[in-house]
Amino acid sequence: MDRRILKGIIDIHVHAGPSVANRALDAAEMLKEAEAAGYAGFLVKDHFFPSILGTKMVEKHLGNGSCKIYGSMALNNSIGLFNLKAVDTARQMDTKIIYFPTVSTKKHIDDHKQVGFVGAGKTSVPETPVVYVDENGKMDDKAIEVLKYMAEYDMVLGTGHGNLWEIDHLVDKAVELGVKRILVNHPHYNVGASYEHMAKWAKMGAFIELNVCVFESGSRIGNVKDFVAIEMIEACGAEHIILDSDMGQNGNGSPVEGMYNFINLLMNEFGITEEQINTMAKKNPAKLLNL
Repeated sequence: MDRRILKGIIDIHVHAGPSVANRALDAAEMLKEAEAAGYAGFLVKDHFFPSILGTKMVEKHLGNGSCKIYGSMALNNSIGLFNLKAVDTARQMDTKIIYFPTVSTKKHIDDHKQVGFVGAGKTSVPETPVVYVDENGKMDDKAIEVLKYMAEYDMVLGTGHGNLWEIDHLVDKAVELGVKRILVNHPHYNVGASYEHMAKWAKMGAFIELNVCVFESGSRIGNVKDFVAIEMIEACGAEHIILDSDMGQNGNGSPVEGMYNFINLLMNEFGITEEQINTMAKKNPAKLLNL
């Protein structure tokens, strides 16, 4: 497939600087690459600080109008965890996705004790491990208040880096409270969810994230077998999958080129159609973000 397949893509998971983590490029550099490729937009994710401050300025002062840049915020210790005031402020600044804890979860911290996290920040204060659903299935009260607020204002929930127990309860509780737009973040690589879990969440209305970065042929740091991608698509249906890069790590190559190469793999090796690519990488992200 030639590069015209990139026209109209909305990559909703790009790690672009500035950040306390090492990044291959900043939001301005990513914008130039995205504009050249014909992207309709991309979203900058940072684990430690709201990205909306930089994305708004870069788009306004450096963009040519063809590609939008969206911001997000992760509810980690660095912004006060389930900080309702921060969520309220982020909404008023048009932040597109609020992630439940990522790098602050006990699951994430335990997973990276032996092998460091490529997106770790250079911070001097250690993380306090977060568990927001107890062994009886009770969710943290402040987390529930955040979900209620997000439901009231129709905000997008990214499920973050919790364990399977937490993510399953989070999706259930979010749907129960009326959150309509949910993205289950890297369910295979990070959460360890089965295809049955993914299909269940998809049937509940959530989108299932398919990250280029985590696959062997997707990026230099990926280690998940490529066939898992097609099995996720088959289990959930392309109409419930969002394909994004999850790239921008220092030394891991261009998010645009990573996306292009993986799209070619999906089409040439696994028979994914252009229509399915357009659904997963263009239509579904726009639907999730209510564009």
